[in-house]
Amino acid sequence: MDDTVLSLKTQLLEREREIVALKKKLVQLEKGNSVIIELQEKVINLSPLKSNTALNNDDIMRYSRQLLLPELGVKGQVALSNISVLVVGCGGLGCPVAQYLAAAGVGRLGLLDYDVVELSNLHRQVLHTELTQGQPKALSAAQTIRRLNSTVDCVPYHLQLSRENATQLIRQYDIVADCSDNVPTRYLVNDACVLTGKPLVSASALRMEGQLTVYNYRGGPCYRCLYPKPPPPETVTNCSDGGVLGVVPGIMGCLQALEVLKIASGQRSSFEKQLLMFDGQEGRFRSIRLRPKQAECAVCGETPTVTELQDYEQLCGSAATDKCRRLNLLTKDQRVSVQEYKDVLDSSAPHLLLDVRPKVEADICHLPISINIPLSSLENKKAEHLTLLKDTVSDLKRKMNIKSQVPVFVVCKLGNDSQKAVQLLEKMSGHEIERIAAKDIIGGLMAWANKIDLSFPQY
Repeated sequence: MDDTVLSLKTQLLEREREIVALKKKLVQLEKGNSVIIELQEKVINLSPLKSNTALNNDDIMRYSRQLLLPELGVKGQVALSNISVLVVGCGGLGCPVAQYLAAAGVGRLGLLDYDVVELSNLHRQVLHTELTQGQPKALSAAQTIRRLNSTVDCVPYHLQLSRENATQLIRQYDIVADCSDNVPTRYLVNDACVLTGKPLVSASALRMEGQLTVYNYRGGPCYRCLYPKPPPPETVTNCSDGGVLGVVPGIMGCLQALEVLKIASGQRSSFEKQLLMFDGQEGRFRSIRLRPKQAECAVCGETPTVTELQDYEQLCGSAATDKCRRLNLLTKDQRVSVQEYKDVLDSSAPHLLLDVRPKVEADICHLPISINIPLSSLENKKAEHLTLLKDTVSDLKRKMNIKSQVPVFVVCKLGNDSQKAVQLLEKMSGHEIERIAAKDIIGGLMAWANKIDLSFPQY
């Protein structure tokens, strides 16, 4: 009897999973290409926002708690209903921004994102759910927003912001909230806002820290005033690379929404010439004064040289995406594929596998035969790790009776840090350590998980 009940419960669970999967497919089919084409047409054919001069009874009830604020009142609420805001990025920052702007009653809310919902998004991107995995983020966010406040004109854009469409799109909105997670998009959005005369409320979040400021507003500086030249691409870290605690972009997104609402309702922003910095580890905020608008700024200065949008991926030397970047620092001879490394393993050829990820990542998952020495330890020549490396290489050479250079294969998450490590090891070879022949494993452990061992964890 117990076996029968267990069997039925197992079958029921399997059927429930099938139903969830079928629902996802149905949503994707119903909301597929025809919707995306319709949304992209709205970039060109967006109708003017209907002007409101008074609040009806439902408005008064819905917004009653904020109507009681002297700083807002009826006048401010009416102003909100006549304002349009474009949210660039429907991720960890964009979700709370969109949610609170819609709840507060902005007239039109544009939601722009080129990506689709993934399981790894859900710990911080709170407008999306397990059931919307695989859907365009802009569409998923819009569905949630419409359930929250159907009176807001919510316009999703499932597309990549580019030099071809940015000016035309941003011109149709009163305020822009930059919730992107990559440098090329920040420069693109900034330049488009300056050229169209729109205030830009910008925030960022990484690990346990966040920043917020307002650009191009009331005589304040623009993004280029503070950062005339993009940073080298290999120095830039995003959430996919460095991680983030989900609540941190939630905090920064809420503050971002607050500044948008203050500007939209006719109040002054607190950060038009200030940078707000948040330290989640210490639970502290601090504000620093920014340098003023620069007369020599390339886009907002007295004699601007940027009078139209550029190729920002070329300018920054990196892709306009929040996905992990791919570096190409080594020659073909210095790299092996995951399949080639598997052949080395299968042949039992003597070698050392060096995992150069931070310890926190190695604790998540690792190949059993690897030793973990973080890239930062190699860069800083940390004594204990250099000793470990020297001893391991020497022991391997002695035990395996290796007469020539010791083969060392270097792995990381995606094959970026491993390339840097190979360059460092080549400099150490024959000096700080025994002579070695170091090679990087292309694509790292995530390539291993996708192509060799499908059961290996991905993160």
